[in-house]
Amino acid sequence: MKSEKAANPGTALLLALAVAGALAAAPSPGVDLGSLLDEMIDRDALARVPDPFFLCRQSSSYDRDTVAPDKPGWFANWDRSQFVRVEEREGRKEYVLHDADGPGAIVRFWATWHGPGGGPFSNGTLRVYLDNAAAPAIEGPAAEVISGGAVVGPPLSDSVSPRTPYANRGHNFYFPIPYARHCKITYSTAVPVDRGAKTGEALYYQINYRTYAPGTNVRSFSMDQLAALGGKIAALSKRLTAPEESPAPNVLRFSGTIEPGKRIARTVPGPAAIRRLAVKIEAADPAQALRSTVLEISFDGERRVWCPAGDFFGTGYFVKPFRTWYTQVDKDGLMQAFWIMPCAQSAEVAFCNLWRQPVTLAAVEIGSGPWSWDDRSMHFCASWRQLTKVDTGPDKDMTGKGAFDVNYVEIAGAGRYVGDTLVLFNGANAWWGEGDEKIYIDGEAFPSHIGTGTEDYYGYAWCRPEFFEAPFHAQPSGAGNLTAGFSVNSRYRGLDSIPFAKALRVDMELWHWRKTRMNFAPSAFWYARPGGRANVAPDPVSAALPVAREMDDVVEVVRVPGAIEGETLKVVEHTGGSFEVQTIGDLGWSGHRQLWWLDGAPGDKLVIEFPAAEAGRYRVEAELTQAVDYGIVQMLVNGAKAGEPIDLFADRLAHSRANLGAFELAAGANRLEVVITGANAKAVKRHMFGLDFLLLTKL
Repeated sequence: MKSEKAANPGTALLLALAVAGALAAAPSPGVDLGSLLDEMIDRDALARVPDPFFLCRQSSSYDRDTVAPDKPGWFANWDRSQFVRVEEREGRKEYVLHDADGPGAIVRFWATWHGPGGGPFSNGTLRVYLDNAAAPAIEGPAAEVISGGAVVGPPLSDSVSPRTPYANRGHNFYFPIPYARHCKITYSTAVPVDRGAKTGEALYYQINYRTYAPGTNVRSFSMDQLAALGGKIAALSKRLTAPEESPAPNVLRFSGTIEPGKRIARTVPGPAAIRRLAVKIEAADPAQALRSTVLEISFDGERRVWCPAGDFFGTGYFVKPFRTWYTQVDKDGLMQAFWIMPCAQSAEVAFCNLWRQPVTLAAVEIGSGPWSWDDRSMHFCASWRQLTKVDTGPDKDMTGKGAFDVNYVEIAGAGRYVGDTLVLFNGANAWWGEGDEKIYIDGEAFPSHIGTGTEDYYGYAWCRPEFFEAPFHAQPSGAGNLTAGFSVNSRYRGLDSIPFAKALRVDMELWHWRKTRMNFAPSAFWYARPGGRANVAPDPVSAALPVAREMDDVVEVVRVPGAIEGETLKVVEHTGGSFEVQTIGDLGWSGHRQLWWLDGAPGDKLVIEFPAAEAGRYRVEAELTQAVDYGIVQMLVNGAKAGEPIDLFADRLAHSRANLGAFELAAGANRLEVVITGANAKAVKRHMFGLDFLLLTKL
């Protein structure tokens, strides 16, 4: 994206080359499709200052009203169908997604889409023009090019989990497209395209691209290269998705129990590089152990990694099996990482127990191999922080309870950003990740990476909860995406890693659909030259906090005194539909839950058993939920009619108190019967019923 807000690429590259020092004097190797494919699976390359050096930036459909933090549009959210410009070409409109001078390469293309009013996508045409040529180097239906195999197959071109409905999938294209002088990417469609996607298509996109220094020898992509490199592409695709074999000739194995407040450490002599780190952690409370057992790694006398073990390996504090190119977690709890971690003199790997239970390291393996330390070598770094019970919500006024930017990490020095993992516990039954990433390189005033939504950054779309795994992105658990609960997302960077010469800042907007609280814990991963520093300090206090397992662990529990909670009551009979306990964080329900009966029909009944402490005459009140899809019900207490039918329709989700009347109750079990009699004319005919609680007042 050509942007007046972005730093001048030539100036930034000169600065980077000056910092790299020795690189400026040495000729750089050429770049082509084959070399980029080799680099994609060369983990060693990430641990060195790139040669040839490049900048990594992003074009996207972010809302152009986002201008500056002190301007009203900083959290603007029309992040679709926003383009660089519109061109007329051969009688058609072409919407320009990306326009950048080279030499460079496209290294990641993410997109999702829908048609007018949310309907089917028209599947318009995507065109990639290279070096100002009149004819596109790539042309075809957008869905086919990005994830349908028109250029290359999985995993380099694929959508997320097949468990996700197609209309709700994110689509990822990791196949590199190098260009010598220029790249322009356009989209055209017969369907109108409008910013709000009310009457036209909506196209959300992110394009990560490299820009090399002027004079770098880059051979531009052409489709005929696919046949010539077919064997390489097939071998690479297989390797990216196959279980990793140990790449390290030297393996240090150990095990042991770590008592509370203690640590176990081992040293790897250098020069060397750790190439595989594996551990299986066992404890009476395994979830707490994964969070409160912290991995510390020092290289050449400097601590560079401080991260809870589960977060470091991408599973969070629950074992959620998955595999990427850099991490792997097995169902038996063995966690592995394949980051290359070099040192000149030595590396110390330590596990520290911050919790009050003993923790057993059932199996630790540190695989290492030779490394030639030089002026381009970098140390691997990882940081972790948690915003605990943080207030968030839909407001954009930055009052502290709406949208705001969370800093993942800020780094001073030269290095390369290679990914992050986000572990969270959502406090409400609604999407937590409306916000966009904002990444600033070398002191940029405006981020050269600004996105379209947190889930888009992590490779999926539409806040979907389904599991997915891929070489460079994964969602081991999305249980907390649309309901209160736990989620973990990871994005790892290979060709789209972000080099920086003097500074890097990575922010993510925390923007929830509802006012609630949540735990939000990002881990960041990068390489740094010796002397580089980050702003995130070790936080043993937060890592030692009890992990959140239930919504009540992160949000304040409000209970009505004397209430008999609907979610605790036994259903003894129902003749239609289904029932469950529903949890929601911001409606004001007592205990945040209700007994929910859904999809019954007129004439169906639900019979609930409720207790009375002693026999007598009581006033019985019920707190009932109202919404657009709730029905009209007749209620009875111990067989006696409780007033007239109650219409539970409302335009918005709400709840209200109903006085059912005075009844003789027995000591112990009594019966509340709910009969569906119909629905409001305005209602969605699902005839739902929700009981928050009952109140009994002795008369």
